[in-house]
Amino acid sequence: METVIFYTIIGIIIFEYILTEFLWCLNAKNYSPELPNELKWIYGEEKYKKSQAYEKEKYKFSIVEWGFELIVILLALFLWFFGFLDSFIRTFFTNELLVSLVFLGFLALLQMIINLPFSYYSTFVIEEKYDFNKSTKKLFFLDTLKSLLLSFIIGWLLLALIIWIYNKLGNNFWLYAWGIITIFSIFMMMFYSNIIVPLFNKQTPLEDGELKKAIQDFAQKVGFKLDNIYVIDGSKRSSKANAYFTGLGPKKRIVLYDTLIKDMTSEEIVAVLAHEIGHYKKKHTLQMLVFSIIQTGFMLYILWLALWIKEVSLALGANKASFHIWAIAFSFLFTPLSIILGLFWNILSRKNEYEADGFAGKNYNSESLQNALKKLSINNLSNLRPHRAYEFFYYSHPTVLKRLQFLEKIKQEK
Repeated sequence: METVIFYTIIGIIIFEYILTEFLWCLNAKNYSPELPNELKWIYGEEKYKKSQAYEKEKYKFSIVEWGFELIVILLALFLWFFGFLDSFIRTFFTNELLVSLVFLGFLALLQMIINLPFSYYSTFVIEEKYDFNKSTKKLFFLDTLKSLLLSFIIGWLLLALIIWIYNKLGNNFWLYAWGIITIFSIFMMMFYSNIIVPLFNKQTPLEDGELKKAIQDFAQKVGFKLDNIYVIDGSKRSSKANAYFTGLGPKKRIVLYDTLIKDMTSEEIVAVLAHEIGHYKKKHTLQMLVFSIIQTGFMLYILWLALWIKEVSLALGANKASFHIWAIAFSFLFTPLSIILGLFWNILSRKNEYEADGFAGKNYNSESLQNALKKLSINNLSNLRPHRAYEFFYYSHPTVLKRLQFLEKIKQEK
């Protein structure tokens, strides 16, 4: 039984790698040095060539990164690293909760160390080459350290509580764990901008003036109560622009990147925010939260079923069954279901993006949103013609080209 589980895990890992490489390879075939006619109203020749070069460089880098990660994972499995680490930690600790926390904490640290050179290269070589990176090396390593500390503090507290519940309650473990994660997710959705974001970025209320008045006028027009409009200093890390809606109820706020304000007119910014308000008015935020909660519950239920199969732990080289070894094995075995759930998530998300665009086009101005999307695409060197299969698997948003065509129809109807 252990052998079957072991080679099932190996097969899943290799399958995921081949699928990922196949989809990226298909997407790479769509790269073209010639500016397609359908993009001439968006891109100029030079910017288009630069966007294609940027995509190619990211693709080549991803091949190296994923290949290295595959080798590391396969070596860890074939050399029984997880079982060895479990036995080694047990020479220092006897308490199951501490063993699990140290085991998973060590793996998180090891993963960070392995990923750090790739993240550094991506930021200071690729992003720097295409004029996106504005971060300093000091800021980069400070961000890494802060992220690591946050992961350990928050992750360990959650894990400790979940493992404690598992050890104490057994049969109903997944239900209690589901409730805890749900409460935590809602809490973070409401207070993320107040608690986490200030550790990395400065957020300041949008100053009074033409832009703020235009935003407030539109919000009032569509019956959207908005008291919190903030500007975030995204330019200290990247030249890429963005805006997002966060929070629930009275804690909801709209956050604008300073790069967005710099690059766009007031009408274009309001159009972007009209899209974000559209998500709220169409209840997309609540919908995606419910989907996420259901997905978490399903995942925990499957994990709970796996926890009763002792051979799952033994398949990774452990001498005895334990929560942390089960969790590692489960992360591999759940991959096929995770891919399927990810596809459903992306399909729903793309539908919601069209609805939010429709809301902005009908209630504000299609042309302003089109202009904003064009600027975002050009400034971010976006790939507007991905392969259909690649788009289906990975895109949570429709391509900008499709969104522009959709908005053009709304403009004509209006």
